[in-house]
Amino acid sequence: MRNSQVIELKNFSIGLPKKLTYGNGKEMETGICKQTVEEAFLTKEGFRGDGVADLRYHGGPDRAVCVYPYEHYSLWEKEFAIPLSPSTFGENLTVTNMLEKDVYIGDVFRLGEAVIQVTQGRIPCSTITKRTNNPALLKRMVQTGFTGYLCRVLEEGTVRKDSNITLLESHPKQVSILEGNEIYFRKPKDAEGMKKMLAVDELANEWKELLEERLNKLAPLL
Repeated sequence: MRNSQVIELKNFSIGLPKKLTYGNGKEMETGICKQTVEEAFLTKEGFRGDGVADLRYHGGPDRAVCVYPYEHYSLWEKEFAIPLSPSTFGENLTVTNMLEKDVYIGDVFRLGEAVIQVTQGRIPCSTITKRTNNPALLKRMVQTGFTGYLCRVLEEGTVRKDSNITLLESHPKQVSILEGNEIYFRKPKDAEGMKKMLAVDELANEWKELLEERLNKLAPLL
C-alpha cells in the first residue's frame, strides 16, 4: 500500500483442521474451512485456535498469517458466476487496499496489538479446487498472481475483527508480491529476477532455498 488509502479488515477467520467432503464423497483433513471470529491472540506460530493439516506446505513462523485481498472476491464471482463464502481461500485476513501489486516482501504492518511482516506469495493448492469444485479458479489465481500472501509475526498480540491495519515500514527493495509471484510461477529461468528477490533478506526461508536451487541449476547455462 503506497498511499493513504485506509485498509479495512473485511473478514477475520481462524479454524483448526477438519474433514472436508469433496467430489464423489471423498474426504480430506484440511485447515481451509475457517470461521469468522471476534478476536484471537496472534503468536509467532499463528493465531491461537488456528491450524493447518499439511505442515509441509502450510504454517510455520514464515507463514503464520494468511492474507487475501477482498477485491478479488468480486472479480472471481463475476468471472465464474458463483458466490464465494467468506474466507473461501482459507485466509485469516480478508482486506481491502492491500493488493499483491502494492504490497512488498518485507513490508511491516501493525495488526491490532500485533506486528506482522510480509514474507512470500501464497502458493495456491488443490484444496482450493476441492473446496470450490472449480479447477479453473486455481489456474486463474496462478495466472493472474492474485494468490494472496503470507506473513511472519514480529510482535505477538490480540487481533479483533475491527482491528486497524496500518503500514509501519515499506520495504526499500520494493519487490512486490505480484512481481515475486511472476518470477516464482512464470519465470523460473529469470536469473536477474531471482537475484532481486534473494536480495530481500526478509523473504521466507523456503522461497530462498528454492530460488537458490533454481539459480544453481541455471549457473552452467549462464
